[in-house]
Amino acid sequence: MARVTPAVASRKRRKRILEQAKGFRGARSKQIRTVYDAVDKAMTHAYEGRKQKKRLYRRLWTVRINAACRANGTNYSKFINGLKVAGIELNRKVLADIAVKEPAEFKALVEKATAQAK
Repeated sequence: MARVTPAVASRKRRKRILEQAKGFRGARSKQIRTVYDAVDKAMTHAYEGRKQKKRLYRRLWTVRINAACRANGTNYSKFINGLKVAGIELNRKVLADIAVKEPAEFKALVEKATAQAK
């Protein structure tokens, strides 16, 4: 039976990691020991970044809704509470989009929410 070396599998594994490190500078894209560390760290940051992105968008939507509410004579907190009391189930993404693109409809929502909150 022929002798089998681990060369093919290890080269494939290293090649896959080196491909992920493409664009990194210096030894971080060339030397395999450094590349493993660099790719591990990059993957960790990418994972965290995907979570942070969701937080950032929610903050952006909140700011846009609050600005539109204040332009219509109320604040974010009272508006959201009024929507809940009125039974209007729109998420913040949709509300922010309405606030920016359709101010008349948003004003109608504000009026419904403030009427219900009182």
